[in-house]
Amino acid sequence: MTDLTALVGSRICHDLISPIGAIGNGMELLAMSTSAAPGGAPTEELALITDSVERANARIRLFRLAFGAAPPEAEVAGREVCDILANYYGGGRLTVTADPPSGLPRMDAKIALLAVLCAETAFPRGGRIALTFQPGEVTLSAEGPKMTLEDRLWHPLTERRSPADELRAAEVQFALLPLAAIEAGRYIKLRHTETRLDLTI
Repeated sequence: MTDLTALVGSRICHDLISPIGAIGNGMELLAMSTSAAPGGAPTEELALITDSVERANARIRLFRLAFGAAPPEAEVAGREVCDILANYYGGGRLTVTADPPSGLPRMDAKIALLAVLCAETAFPRGGRIALTFQPGEVTLSAEGPKMTLEDRLWHPLTERRSPADELRAAEVQFALLPLAAIEAGRYIKLRHTETRLDLTI
């Protein structure tokens, strides 16, 4: 059965990433021409716009993998996943590291990024998230000074079902991760203490 939601996500991200990339290229050229001018230097305004474009690009790239279609035969470069995570979370309260293989099944990338989006909701004060990959398995380990797990969101994950309560837009990953696990033929295992959680999918 065709996953229309994933296809819509892929289409939106595909159509947005090209103009955002073009804006980024234009900002680079503008910065170069400004620097080349006598006494010229990139302004704070230019730096702010450039930073905003880079963050928008990182978000679109992450959303394309997390929310888009993941055909069984498709792969993504492991380096790209690392770059996306570094750009998306760089400079924030959360530090995310990953050690994917050079060629990562797109479904593994989708599962990993959805898991990260779930985990970040549990650490309002920041923390560290680490992703490791084995053939047919994604493991996420996360810890931080304060961890809050909402049972209505996390308990259904272990049963591979969407939360029964109405979700906010910022919680959609909790509905999509079980669907991705089912599509991949995997189960979701959750272990946690007061400050640490481990997810294996």
